[in-house]
This record gives sequence, structure tokens and C-alpha cells, in this order.
Amino acid sequence: MILMKDIIREGHPTLTRVADKVAMPISDEDKQTVFSLFQYVINSQDDELAKKYNLRPGVGIAAPQINVSKRMFAMHVHDVDGKLYSMMVVNPKITHRSEEMVYLNGGEGCLSVDRPTEGLTPRHLSIKFEAFVYDVESNAFKLKRGSLTGYPATVFQHEYDHLDGIMFTTKLYPEIPGAKPLFEAFEPDDVLDE
Repeated sequence: MILMKDIIREGHPTLTRVADKVAMPISDEDKQTVFSLFQYVINSQDDELAKKYNLRPGVGIAAPQINVSKRMFAMHVHDVDGKLYSMMVVNPKITHRSEEMVYLNGGEGCLSVDRPTEGLTPRHLSIKFEAFVYDVESNAFKLKRGSLTGYPATVFQHEYDHLDGIMFTTKLYPEIPGAKPLFEAFEPDDVLDE
């Protein structure tokens, strides 16, 4: 089980490295790593478990954040309509980005950042991707093509940046001309990959 002590913080060299591609078919070790990432986001969203284990709540976490420099992450997030986007993702590629830009009103957060930040991070409103995504029915990672819009797209882009060694703190701007706020009432306590 991943705990806060297992998550490396801003300044650690792994967080600014481009992560290595995962060899497919996925090894048992890599599968266990991505499953543990997924379990962290699930546990962190359970108030009782989060309190018991002192977990910061979040909707996504990438392998580099636990000092495993491999291209995989997990996300578990609801969009504004309540639809759940729950995925374990390996070797993702963003194949298309919309021109329309958005940002989270209160700014983004990150499990690897323990300080308050000021500024907005530009994200594409919609993306298309391809990745190996865990399929429950077959208990295997299958190549999937998909698209995401709004908050799930923002979460995906945040985690994808971790795989390229990019922290959101390097993309903070006081304003983003032409971009729109993603939510009118975003709560700054909600964080992306915590």
C-alpha cells in the first residue's frame, strides 16, 4: 500500500526525468506498481482510509511520483456530470489536443508539491489518446484509443506531464489569455494527483 512517505517530493531528480517506456506484455512487477497507484487514489478518496493512513486525497498519481521512472499512471475521477473515469494507464500517447484552452480556477495541486502555489496551468479542453489500459474482464492491459474532455482531460494531461518530467509548477501563469475556467466553482482543496 502506498503511503505519503512513499511519494517523492518536488526537487527529487526522478520528477524531472522523462520516464522509460514499459515493456509489453507488462511484467508482474510493473503490473503490481500500476495496481498500487490505482489503489492509492481509491484509498485517498475514502474519508475513513484517508484519515486512518493520513493520505492526501487525489484523483491521479503517476509512477515517477513513487520513484519508479516508467510510463504509467492511474486516475479515478468524476466529470461535472458525475460520470466516472477510472483507469490504469500504461505507455500513453496524446494523439490530438483541442485548440481550446482551459484552466482550473483555484490552480492545480500535486502530491509531490507540499507548498502553496499561485498561478494557472493551461490545459487543452479535449484530448485524444492511445494507451494500454487495464481491462477488468480480461484481466489484461489492452491497447485503447479514447477521448477525454473537461476535468478528466485535465487530470490525464497532468499525469502525462509527470511521465515527461514536467511538474505543473513549471507551467504557472498569472493569467492565460483566451483560456476559460474549467469550473466556475473549483475548490482549491481538490488536487489532481494526490
